[in-house]
Amino acid sequence: MKQPYSRSIFSIWSYLIFFVTVSFLVSCSFLMFILTMDLELGEEITRSARLTFMNVLILSLICTVIDGFRRKYTVERPVKRILSAAERLTRGDFSARIEPLHGLNRTNEFDAIIGHFNTMAEELGGIETLRADFIANVSHELKTPLSVIQNYSAMLQDPGLEEEKRIGCAKTVTAAAVRLSELITNILKLNKLENQQIYPEARKYNLGEQLRECLLAFEDAWEAKGIAIRAEINDVTVRADEELLTLVWNNLFSNAVKFTEPGGRITVSLDLVNGSAVVRVSDTGCGMPPDVARRIFEKFYQGDKSHATQGNGLGLALVKRVVDIAGGEISVDSVPGQGSTFTVKLRGDLH
Repeated sequence: MKQPYSRSIFSIWSYLIFFVTVSFLVSCSFLMFILTMDLELGEEITRSARLTFMNVLILSLICTVIDGFRRKYTVERPVKRILSAAERLTRGDFSARIEPLHGLNRTNEFDAIIGHFNTMAEELGGIETLRADFIANVSHELKTPLSVIQNYSAMLQDPGLEEEKRIGCAKTVTAAAVRLSELITNILKLNKLENQQIYPEARKYNLGEQLRECLLAFEDAWEAKGIAIRAEINDVTVRADEELLTLVWNNLFSNAVKFTEPGGRITVSLDLVNGSAVVRVSDTGCGMPPDVARRIFEKFYQGDKSHATQGNGLGLALVKRVVDIAGGEISVDSVPGQGSTFTVKLRGDLH
C-alpha cells in the first residue's frame, strides 16, 4: 500500500517559497537601483551602478548561504544518517535502525525511505536468526544418525559379535540411514517450496478418494498398535495440486499414528463447510500445551522430545508451506493428555 505523505521535500510549497524569496531579492535589487538613479549624474551614476552590482552580489551570496543551510538540514543530514545505517547493515549489524525525521503528521519522502529501511533491516535480522537456527538444527539432526551409523558400524566389525546382535546392529544402521535420507529429502523439498522452485499444477480431483488412499497406506502401522480408525470422509471435488497435498495428508496421518498410544483412536473427516473443504485429523494421543501448539509448524521444532528419534521436526513445516501455497489454512487444537485435532481448510472449485 502506498503511504500518503503530508509533506514533501519537493512539494509545490517548497517551489513557491523559493520563488517568492528570489523574487523579493531581485525586486530589492531593482528598487535600490531605481533609488540610486535619483542621485547626481556623471560619476554618481557609475558609483550607483557599482553599488547596485555589489548589492546583487551580496544578496546572491546571502541566498547561497541560506540555500546551503537549507540543503544541509533537509537533505545532507538525512542522507548521511541513511548511509551510516546502510554501512552498519552491510557489515552485518542487523540492529541498525534510523530514527524518523518528523512526526506522523509531517512525513516526507525521507521518512518513507527511513521507514522502508527499518522494515528491511528488521526482516534481514529475522532471516539471519532463522538461518543461524537452521544451520544449528541441521547440524544436530545430521550428527545424530551419523553417530548411530558410526557406532553400530564399528560394532559390526567385531568378528565375535553374535548373529542376533549383528542383525540388530544392521537394522539400527539401516533405520539411521533411512532417517538421514528422509531428513535430506525434507530439507530439499522445504527449500524448493520456500524458494518457489516448485510450481503447483492445480487440477480438479476427488479429495475424498485421495484421503482414503493415503489413510489405507498406514494400515499396517495402525493395526500394529491396535489403533481404531474412524473415517467420515465425504466425496468433495477440489482444484489443487494433488501431489503436493499428498505430502500434507501423509504427514498428518503419520503423526497421528506416531503420537497415539496403543489402543487409541484416530478420526479423519472431510466435509464441505461454507464453500470450503474442511479436513480434520484427530487423535487420542499425548496432546500438547498451548505454547507448543503455537510453534508446532516451525522448522525443526519438536514439542514431544520422547518421540524425537521418530522424526526430524520438518514434517509439519512442510505441511504448513504446502497448505499456504494451496491458498488454504491449517490450525491445531490440542489438550495435553487428550489428543490433538489438525484442521485443514481448502478453498477453490469445490463441489
